[in-house]
Amino acid sequence: MIEKASKPRRGRPPKVARENQDTRAELIRAGLEQLTESGFAASGIEQILKRVGVPKGSFYHYFSSKEAFGLAVLESYAAYFLKKLSRHLAQSDETPLSRLSNFVEDAKSGMQKHNFKRGCLVGNLGQEIDLLPISFRKELVAIFETWQCEVAACLEEAKKQGQVSQNADCALLAEYFWIGWEGAVSRARLEASVKPLDNYFKCFVMGIS
Repeated sequence: MIEKASKPRRGRPPKVARENQDTRAELIRAGLEQLTESGFAASGIEQILKRVGVPKGSFYHYFSSKEAFGLAVLESYAAYFLKKLSRHLAQSDETPLSRLSNFVEDAKSGMQKHNFKRGCLVGNLGQEIDLLPISFRKELVAIFETWQCEVAACLEEAKKQGQVSQNADCALLAEYFWIGWEGAVSRARLEASVKPLDNYFKCFVMGIS
């Protein structure tokens, strides 16, 4: 006698799977806070576990090493930041340079919200690259290149609208923007003020017009 195949269960996914996913997300979120404030080298796993309130054994259930965890945090941050950047630069009801200005204003609000304790995770990791596993270098470069492409496309549109010099090399300007921007963010954290961000963007726009 052939047994009938059991029907797939419907409804919510298994509780254990859901809890695993939630715990992993919480670890990444706590890691983002810790790494953004203190950097990778100075951050211990224990500090992150304390934020989440899970035992050390749980950490190694989700991540094989601190390096793997750091890369997961970096990937999560890069995806979040790219989505936010793209949203600002795709505002068709704004001029291209106004879109870039809106991104700057959003960044200023974010730094003020966290009392200037957090900067850009990608920029922070770039400053401690000699202390990081070699796997981070390639990822960080790729992230900056992706961001540069977004800004370059915005500047190309600004060129078509006459906001940027017709002789401008938009790809080079986009690279220049991010090099200067990361320095401005670092200075803003140091001074606990958005003034470095305002000054940098003002000079950037003056230089490309």
